[in-house]
Amino acid sequence: MLELTGKPFSCCDGLSRRSLLRVGALGLGGLTLPGMLRIRAEAAQRGSSLPSRRAVIFIELAGGPTQHETYDPKPDAPSEYRGPLGVVDTNVPGIQLSELMVRQAAVMDKLAVIRSIHHDSGSHGTSAHLTQSGYYLRDRQNRGNDMPAAGAVTAKLRGANRAGLPAYVSIPRKMRYGEAAYLGKGYNPFVTGGDPNSKSFKVNNLSLSGALNIDRLDERRELLAALDERRRMLDTEGVSRSIDKFSAAAFDLITSGKAREAFDMTRENDKTREAYGRNTTGQSMLLARRLVEAGSTFVTIRVGGWDDHGKIAQSMKKKGPPYDQGVAALVSDLHERGIARDVLVVSMGEFGRTPRVNKGAGRDHWGSVMSVLMAGGDLRTGQIVGASDSKGAVPADRPYRPENVLAMVYRHLGIDPAITIRDFSGRPRYILEERGLIKELI
Repeated sequence: MLELTGKPFSCCDGLSRRSLLRVGALGLGGLTLPGMLRIRAEAAQRGSSLPSRRAVIFIELAGGPTQHETYDPKPDAPSEYRGPLGVVDTNVPGIQLSELMVRQAAVMDKLAVIRSIHHDSGSHGTSAHLTQSGYYLRDRQNRGNDMPAAGAVTAKLRGANRAGLPAYVSIPRKMRYGEAAYLGKGYNPFVTGGDPNSKSFKVNNLSLSGALNIDRLDERRELLAALDERRRMLDTEGVSRSIDKFSAAAFDLITSGKAREAFDMTRENDKTREAYGRNTTGQSMLLARRLVEAGSTFVTIRVGGWDDHGKIAQSMKKKGPPYDQGVAALVSDLHERGIARDVLVVSMGEFGRTPRVNKGAGRDHWGSVMSVLMAGGDLRTGQIVGASDSKGAVPADRPYRPENVLAMVYRHLGIDPAITIRDFSGRPRYILEERGLIKELI
């Protein structure tokens, strides 16, 4: 079993996450993909009415970003609520963002911000599980998914848009609750690990090891076929098949070169890479664009460090500009390439932050209101949906929940969230129980 570990990211709850790139064994010598692929027996067979190029890029702002210092500034509020940053006018008259979101302000006509998302939890784990799966985490100490993440559901019901690409990819680490739960490990994300901004960035298990070349790979394919033939001779029910399509898909993923090309950042010109920003955040967003354009269906980007209990101005001035540049470049690039209608971009954390700045010049956990960015996906952009009150504490107009955001994701992908899938106990579970759409975006 190959494991590629990523850098850990910790929030104030003390839980650290390490992403593992795990791919199930081919058997007989070390290639490790079909264990993951074999479980995808029902992929794209039910639940999707859009066998198309539609894809989703989901940006996880891990830790919970402040609404005041990003997408919902309160310039007229008292200073203890307004916070330390000013505002910037956007290219849509009457809409302002925080002063650090200056590049997104220049493409606001291509964005939609929902300022009235809310839920009832202030726990990192419970809230992250909700925003990534549509369900609260039942046990706050559980580090695994109770319910499958949206990317895993997509991998099961849609599969990849193009053979030879993984359907569900996480850059550079998986989301906090980005796993497949009872769908099975075969639907967990393909995790890149590493830093896409590094000159040495490489997804190692898309290449053969030094001891294994194509000829030896073909020998193993033939050996697996021979063993499978022996199984078929003993199989009276016709279950066994000679190197089934999942083993074939594993060979294709490694030998076709499509995935290697998509992950190869050196194929991008310097001008494009500079436009996204020469940093981990910007290059992760560029890699996500490459993957959805190549044929992956659901790509997540984990951007950590938003758990700002103290010194929020200093922290935001460090991470805000790279994030702002990356998002603006991503959205602009999708439009320039003519794929913005096919690719839906969602950027959200697990909750917002407290309306009042605390004694440490930061803000604490606050599920009562948060802002979510959406773009592409043939949505009605250039608008603000909903509103928080004058202090940024609670929704004041058109309240929505994280489940409504996920309903929009499934709508874009042509997946019916009313479908049920049986959990570990055999109980049928809806993909989403709250399935209302954000009607202003349609």
